[in-house]
Amino acid sequence: MLHLSRLTSLALTIALVIGAPLAFADQAAPAAPAATAATSAATTRAPLPLDELRTFAEVMDRIKAAYVEPVDDKTLLENAIKGMLSNLDPHSAYLGPEDFAELQESTSGEFGGLGIEVGSEDGNIKVVSPIDDTPASKAGIQAGDFIVKINGQPTRGQTMTEAVDKMRGKIGQKITLTLVRDGGNPFDVTLTRATIVVKSVKSQLLEAGYGYIRITQFQVKTGDEVAKALAKLRKDNGKKLNGIVLDLRNNPGGVLQSAVEVVDHFITKGLIVYTKGRIANSELRFSATGNDLSENVPLAVLINGGSASASEIVAGALQDQKRGVLMGTNSFGKGSVQTVLPLNNERALKITTALYYTPNGRSIQAQGIVPDIEVRKAKITNEIDSEYYKEADLQGHLGNGNGGADQPTDSGKKAKPMPQDDDYQLAQALSLLKGLSITRSR
Repeated sequence: MLHLSRLTSLALTIALVIGAPLAFADQAAPAAPAATAATSAATTRAPLPLDELRTFAEVMDRIKAAYVEPVDDKTLLENAIKGMLSNLDPHSAYLGPEDFAELQESTSGEFGGLGIEVGSEDGNIKVVSPIDDTPASKAGIQAGDFIVKINGQPTRGQTMTEAVDKMRGKIGQKITLTLVRDGGNPFDVTLTRATIVVKSVKSQLLEAGYGYIRITQFQVKTGDEVAKALAKLRKDNGKKLNGIVLDLRNNPGGVLQSAVEVVDHFITKGLIVYTKGRIANSELRFSATGNDLSENVPLAVLINGGSASASEIVAGALQDQKRGVLMGTNSFGKGSVQTVLPLNNERALKITTALYYTPNGRSIQAQGIVPDIEVRKAKITNEIDSEYYKEADLQGHLGNGNGGADQPTDSGKKAKPMPQDDDYQLAQALSLLKGLSITRSR
């Protein structure tokens, strides 16, 4: 028999969780008071479903009475909340204290760790790159090293998330990695975790006149970092650039406002993105401010299946505004906006509050952005050129009528390797920019 007092208490608990006050929103921020009012109004209009609550309370009682191990009410209610959120959509979730702290770390770009970018190869954890000025780089860890053990525990069979979680931790703690380099014998490296600042924006000149900007994820300061990158590229080039490659490949997204700021650096006017949701403050529109820091130079944007969320906002806006040529493969297709609603016990709800739309009204949800030019990932093997004699090699050849000097057939100098040399998609983007620059100059 279910007592009325237990049912009333349970209903009150659920109502308090649903109606929790909103303190801030992380990724597309409806204002807290309006959202709270809308939620409260919805709660007032809809009476609590007593039959379902009775079933819920009965299930709790049955679990407590019959489950193989004792389970307390707190654990059961927390599991129920997790289930309530996880079954809404793939991106809504209940965040415990550790998950909430990790989310805040990822958006700020700072956390305790070693400073290693890792990947997976044939089930092994492989170092992609050590980050400059971090414990990993100072300890001599190199790109291509395999991490075979973490604190004596084999990594073979571990997921990437499990391995990364073990390498992260409290600042000042020591950790021992067992590495294998170039197929040699395993060796140990002991490091001390430190505060790692992940730079979301990387830039360089690919060659004279052509800049490259890569955004690895959209953090709070990404917009400012892109502005600085554009200024530095122009300074390094000594004059206005001929073109820019904006690389959004494998960028999982991040903070919506930062994506808006990035687009704003490349256009002078027009809509960037707008959102639609149930509550009033989820109806947002973002437009350009007229401050085009890119100087309207030709732009190629690289995307792939790992480009999601905020990356798709940027790509979709630049495509609709005809500001750049999108190259690569179809993006991931995450067109929803999540808002983080903190609770009063170091926990939070991450809940989908809106869908976003490109300037032309396209919803990217489950569709993705289709590039203007499809360029799949590939490897190019250069063939050795056959030996050709040229006019300048012939004995007694005539001189150049315009006063030009004879050109040697082979300088004998090897060019410095550049990122595009091993990146087919990037090389194609650079070739496109060169073509656009030539036609513009004519």
